[in-house]
Amino acid sequence: MTTKLPTAVRDRALQIAHHEMGHYVVARVLGFETGGVTLTVTMDLRHRGGASISLVRPISSIDTLKDYLEARIMVLMAGAMAQTLPSTSSAAKRVDKPKATAILKGEQGAEQDYAKIRELQQLLRNLVYPETDHGLSNRISAQLKAMTDRLWSRTQKIIEDQADTIAELAGALLDGMVIVEQWGRAADTYEVVFTGPMLERQRAVQAIPSLRVWTDGYSDAVQHWK
Repeated sequence: MTTKLPTAVRDRALQIAHHEMGHYVVARVLGFETGGVTLTVTMDLRHRGGASISLVRPISSIDTLKDYLEARIMVLMAGAMAQTLPSTSSAAKRVDKPKATAILKGEQGAEQDYAKIRELQQLLRNLVYPETDHGLSNRISAQLKAMTDRLWSRTQKIIEDQADTIAELAGALLDGMVIVEQWGRAADTYEVVFTGPMLERQRAVQAIPSLRVWTDGYSDAVQHWK
């Protein structure tokens, strides 16, 4: 189907497909249950995408909650990082950090991801440093930065290790796009829906490794990615 997409639509769709598959792949690596992925792009390049990720998890201790929050923040970071991966097969699969940061902060979308990250970071910091003096704003900022840098590095490692898988799944999503017929006006919207079962049948999905974050403990399992 991609040969029938206008070039500008195809380019935008490929970016957003990488974004959603970044969320999807990192979620699976970190042990979240996943569902379907959707993508819609209009002729004037408005877009909407989504990756279904179950946030239901048993939280039996503060340490488990910390692990959960770290993993959730990483999943939210993953979309912007994956969106910056080069689309050509010959290019090195590296995250463009400045561009990913700009995407998260709203220059190219993902504002909701960024808003969620900021709130979860504050909650996580409050758990890690429960005795913090509210007047120590510089120390709080330094703690948040250190936390962000650490989680960013871990997420980037996963994204770059799984770059080929993300690209393959993004390409499959793009290949499934079709124009939507609309009553009474010209069709101007391309869309695709990959259900959870459809994705589970993909070879690339079946090959995604898992850190088994909820059974082995995130802190131990993440060592495999260092």
